[in-house]
Amino acid sequence: MEFDQWSSELDRLHARFADRFTRAEPRRRARQYLSGLVAGLDRKNGWTLAEQAGDLSPDGMQRLLRWADWDIDAVRDEVRDYVIEHLGDPNGVLIIDDTGFLKKGVKSAGVARQYSGTAGRIENCQVGVFLAYRSTRGHALIDRQLYLPAAWTDDRDRCRAAGIPDEVGFAT
Repeated sequence: MEFDQWSSELDRLHARFADRFTRAEPRRRARQYLSGLVAGLDRKNGWTLAEQAGDLSPDGMQRLLRWADWDIDAVRDEVRDYVIEHLGDPNGVLIIDDTGFLKKGVKSAGVARQYSGTAGRIENCQVGVFLAYRSTRGHALIDRQLYLPAAWTDDRDRCRAAGIPDEVGFAT
């Protein structure tokens, strides 16, 4: 697919969920973030996505992901629907995978000494659970969830301090 076709297709996808952002700046930044995700970058993190967007620092991308007012679950649902419309196949499969993110501190949501497949041992880490869809037409991530150990969900004050709503409970 040529660059213009990719760009037009990203515009169509972005248009599906752009109204989930209450302000123009995060809406624009979401389009830049999307472009960075499909760019051929060796690594995709706040710095590289910001550089891809022409920014001097990752501050804007971090604001989008952490502080901007948008309906995260509704955007996820739009992306999932888009993926199924474009990659859907009766023989498609769902793939569930957990990934450990090594951490040094104790305040990031879900951080605990727990098994990390990334490290291959028990480490201080967060664990993210990811759902991907795969068919002969392609593959994409369609959902995510942070795993919260019981030590977190049993401590509501700690959860509140990390921005975890009271209704989120322990789940295996």
